[in-house]
Amino acid sequence: MSDPDYFPAAHRVGILTTEPLGRVLDYLAPETGCALGDFVEVPLGPRRVLGVVWGPGEGAFDRAKLRPVTRVLDVAPMRDELRTFLGRAADYTLTPLDAMLRLATRSPGLGEAPGHLRVYRRGSQTPGRLTEAREKVLAVLDDYGGAAFQLGELAALAGVTTSVVKGLVKTGAVTEEDAPRDLPYPMLDPDRPGKPLAPDQETAAEALRGAVRSGRYGTTLLKGVTGSGKTEVYLEAVAECLRQRRQALVLLPEIALTADFLTRVEARFGAQPGEWHSGVTQTERRRLWRMAGEGGVGLVVGARSALFLPYRDLGLVVVDEEHDTSYKQEDGVLYNARDMAVLRAAGCDAQVVLASATPSLETWVNAESGKYARLDLTTRFGEAEMPEMRAIDMRSETLAPGRWISPTLQAAITERIERGEQSLLFLNRRGYAPVTVCRACGHQIGCDHCDARMVEHRFQKRLVCHQCGETKPIPTVCPSCGVEGRLAPVGPGVERLAEEVAAVFPEARVAVLSSDLFGSARALKARIAEIGRGEADIIIGTQLVAKGHNFPLLTLVGVIDADLGLQGSDLRAAERTFQLMRQVAGRAGRSERKGVAMLQTWQPDHPVIRAILSGDEEAFWREEAAQRQAAGVPPFGRLAGIILSSPDLQAVFDLGTDLARRTGPLTAIGAQVFGPAPAPIARVRGRHRVRLLVKAPRGVALQAALAAWVAQVRRPANLRLAIDIDPQSFY
Repeated sequence: MSDPDYFPAAHRVGILTTEPLGRVLDYLAPETGCALGDFVEVPLGPRRVLGVVWGPGEGAFDRAKLRPVTRVLDVAPMRDELRTFLGRAADYTLTPLDAMLRLATRSPGLGEAPGHLRVYRRGSQTPGRLTEAREKVLAVLDDYGGAAFQLGELAALAGVTTSVVKGLVKTGAVTEEDAPRDLPYPMLDPDRPGKPLAPDQETAAEALRGAVRSGRYGTTLLKGVTGSGKTEVYLEAVAECLRQRRQALVLLPEIALTADFLTRVEARFGAQPGEWHSGVTQTERRRLWRMAGEGGVGLVVGARSALFLPYRDLGLVVVDEEHDTSYKQEDGVLYNARDMAVLRAAGCDAQVVLASATPSLETWVNAESGKYARLDLTTRFGEAEMPEMRAIDMRSETLAPGRWISPTLQAAITERIERGEQSLLFLNRRGYAPVTVCRACGHQIGCDHCDARMVEHRFQKRLVCHQCGETKPIPTVCPSCGVEGRLAPVGPGVERLAEEVAAVFPEARVAVLSSDLFGSARALKARIAEIGRGEADIIIGTQLVAKGHNFPLLTLVGVIDADLGLQGSDLRAAERTFQLMRQVAGRAGRSERKGVAMLQTWQPDHPVIRAILSGDEEAFWREEAAQRQAAGVPPFGRLAGIILSSPDLQAVFDLGTDLARRTGPLTAIGAQVFGPAPAPIARVRGRHRVRLLVKAPRGVALQAALAAWVAQVRRPANLRLAIDIDPQSFY
């Protein structure tokens, strides 16, 4: 009996390529034949491109004109489970299938044969002549902590020519060696003893072990207060997954969290897992991609894109800090990794653990309805206690102009310094000041390419657009009126707060944690490790500091502007403010010393501020759910954002207006269309942006209606139309 998934030589096959063509192409199978899921190289015009055997050919194209597959790549074929997942994800997000395939093939050198490759590492010698170019190469090698690079990759990261690297090899500062390609990762030992678990931790861990042993799909919310030991609990689920000879994936929201997490994994299992994020080298990315497909890695720790690796047998997905907004991809393919984790696990009989102290309302509602299981950890591990929450009423505080630390908070910081403890000041604004204004004419310095104000970054001596990344030197003359010396920063960022701290606490050691102040992920990790060892008295940070860090000496958290996130019309403003405040407050008192969190607020009677202070999280979620349900918005309704962009302002408004007139497919499912309206940031990278918002009842076939709706209009070649299912931001 013939194998329906095998295609003999010259048989017509359908190949999905990674090129943006929007369809499967017909080719002829190569002389050796090919099978469903094989990764192949095929000719496309004058080029050769990557593709996957997606099924039999459709037969519409003249067979005499078909070209044969060039070759089958020497990698594990794509499993049916992953092909199905990519198709379902494409349908859900209304993304072309070829774009989903690109997410699943983001590995360099897939077509290269196994064997050896030449790699470059940090050597033990110091070069006699240290030029600026050589310093750049050594800095990259130091930042990546002994990792191996290919020659071109190392030169590109350092911004130098390959001859600079070769010159360092001659000095012994860089080593050149042949390394085996793509070795399997060390085996993790699931039976190695872990940390002793408290009774509630052991109960939760056993429930997760049982779920993994079942070999069936299921999703569990692991809700535990900050410092309750959620990580140790879900590592027990990882251990059970490894015992079942299946693979596990742990998603983290921030690269800076991986260093501490990898240390904990090695302590628990005796070896390091595979890493997948922007901070690993291309050599390691290729190795992990291949080993995921071959089963040569048991545990992967990664960013959201790790969901698209070709696992041989994925049995568990953990989404740590599942509420975090960084799990939503906001450009290119628009998807939420939390939702995609559930979709992928459902297709391969895997378990999902959604871990958070402050879960998203969507997850909370799914647990309340019984769609997800729920496990609670209500107390901190060991002797640690939850921090005391206090509000500082800024209406009764006396502050000098240009100052943001209240006398009450200043006194509390002084007390911690005297006791040898750490304080954290939280302000969710990067840079020195969010606006630079001319006091002569009132002009605010904006980006030349976006309708956004440029943020002053005084440490870097630059103005930066946080939309497109454009930078320019800080001017001394107003670009509008030409008057010199009248430009002034307005409002605080973390750099300006650091300036105030240096003036008020001149003897204190200060550390500023903001993603744009570090040249690499490893430099940021190193600074976090130093803080954890007590090498700072006062930490100043953006939301980066709210994500799972553990500083044993930290006993005071001061929130400079607790009202900041409550501004604007975002339907999730209350939820996100509540989550962020509770998370950042949870950094305090995580060891034996009692912690205090102080929130500076001008609105101490605001319902969200009161909920944060009361600690009654369930009451907050119930109230928030009731308001969302009354409004018919997620998770009790559906939303989709339509973003039109073009260099031509009139073209985007014309198309938006045309869409607003042709709402028949949406009206048929009871949906409403709002707009078109200029996006809050109406121009980004020189492209004018117009938004429409679709609101629909829960349970309707929204994606099909959206596809029919936008198919009614034709758009110019330079006009982009993006559909954002379940939008998380509305900029």
